[in-house]
Amino acid sequence: MNISLKKCKFGFEELESLGNIVSGLSLGIEKDIVEEVLLKPIPQNKKEMMLFFCFSSYYRKHLRDSAIPARSLYRICDQQTVYEMTQERMKDYGKIRKALTEAPLHLMPAWNISLKLYIYACGDGLGAALHQVKSIGDKPIEGPGCYISRKIKPT
Repeated sequence: MNISLKKCKFGFEELESLGNIVSGLSLGIEKDIVEEVLLKPIPQNKKEMMLFFCFSSYYRKHLRDSAIPARSLYRICDQQTVYEMTQERMKDYGKIRKALTEAPLHLMPAWNISLKLYIYACGDGLGAALHQVKSIGDKPIEGPGCYISRKIKPT
C-alpha cells in the first residue's frame, strides 16, 4: 500500500471530505455547498430537477422528513410525466431547499451515553431520528445522530 502525503492531513480539528465537514464531535454540510443551493435557480426541466433530486438525496441523512416532499419532485422526473412545476411541487422544492440550508450538525455517537430514538408516522411516510445528549463545555446539547425517512408505497 502506498500513501500519498499530499492527500494526508494530520492534526486538524475538522476537515472537508466529500461535501461534508467532519470533526471529532460532528458531521455537517460544507458551507460552500449550502451557498450553491441558494444561488441555483429553480429547475426548468427534468434533467435539472433530477440533478437537484440526486444532490438532495446525497444529503438526506441531514434532512428531517425528506421523503414526503421528495415524492412529488421524483414523480416529475419520470419519462411518462410532463414536466410542470405546480404550486405543490414548488412548495416541496422550497421545503427541501430550506432543509438543506438549515441542516443541523450531526453529533458523532458516543457509545457509552444513551441514545434517544424519536419515531413519527403519517399517512404518507415514516421517519425516525436518533438523538444523543452530550455535554459540550458545561452545557448539555441534544443533537441528531441521523435521520431516516421513507415514503409509504401503495399496496
